Amino acid sequence: MTRTLKIAALGIEHFHIFGMAGNMIEAGAEFVGWWNDGDAKPTEKFLKLFPDVPRRMDRDEILNDPEIDLILVADIPARRAALAVEAMEAGKDVMADKPGCTTLEQLDALRETQARTGRVWSVDFSERFEVPCVTRASELVAEGVIGRVVQTAGFGPHRLNKPTRPDWFFDRQAYGGVLTDIASHQIDQFLFFTGSTDAEIATSCARNYANPDTPGLQDFGEIVLRNERAHGYIRVDWYTPDALPNWGDGRLTILGTEGYIELRKYVDIANPAGTDHLFLVTGDRYEKIDCSDAGLPYFGRLKHDVLNRTETAMPQSHCFKVMELGIKAQMLAEEG
Repeated sequence: MTRTLKIAALGIEHFHIFGMAGNMIEAGAEFVGWWNDGDAKPTEKFLKLFPDVPRRMDRDEILNDPEIDLILVADIPARRAALAVEAMEAGKDVMADKPGCTTLEQLDALRETQARTGRVWSVDFSERFEVPCVTRASELVAEGVIGRVVQTAGFGPHRLNKPTRPDWFFDRQAYGGVLTDIASHQIDQFLFFTGSTDAEIATSCARNYANPDTPGLQDFGEIVLRNERAHGYIRVDWYTPDALPNWGDGRLTILGTEGYIELRKYVDIANPAGTDHLFLVTGDRYEKIDCSDAGLPYFGRLKHDVLNRTETAMPQSHCFKVMELGIKAQMLAEEG
């Protein structure tokens, strides 16, 4: 009989902790504690979702607890790598919120620690792992329905909600830059859907066009990726208009040699009801496909990996490469 996976959180600064913990619980894990630096209090939503999970006042209580298997890290982005290193040194596996790190030095430390300890360091790229229509798209691509994928075009618009954001949100050193942060989602999807292990950053930019009062915020970013297999275009921003009924009209187009898939992940403005809109066009059909039963396999696979020391949720090398490309794209964008 498989034992229950026990999870705990180091840092709950970002609301992505809701999806990280909630989906692991759905996969059968038990959430047994959380710690957060300073005097930060859990939000009303956190308390509603996890009312019985105790706060640990000293993170060593979590790190030294032999029953805890997996550490979730959703602290301020610049602090995530150090917490993950601590957790791996303590014999724990780690799921970090994106970005999992914000500098190449942090990435080097993560790589060294992971290689030495043999622990799992995984980043929850939620725009793939928490979106059922992306699950279904991955199945269609694997079946060869659209032929060989030669390009992805990913768009990640976000709602700014400026008055509600904490100070660190506007601190470039704290959040890592718009490309390191948001665009890591689209880099992950480019590598995954094109079957790539690396890419050249042809060009990138990061700008503040609309928020001069907060110069540390980068509200627009763009990347062009390419390799011998495929090409990728990425655009991310903080410009979601107020009338949209959700936080952003995230989209992904996957172009194959025999067809294409378009994902309107969170909203379809022509048909606003529901989410996970997948459109498929091939040589013999064009249709909208229901993704309601596609599921979110990453979380169950990660549970299996932690308990069985396998690598089914995401290759470790892929996770490192996504963050490497995001950080390098950010650095290239800021050179000028």
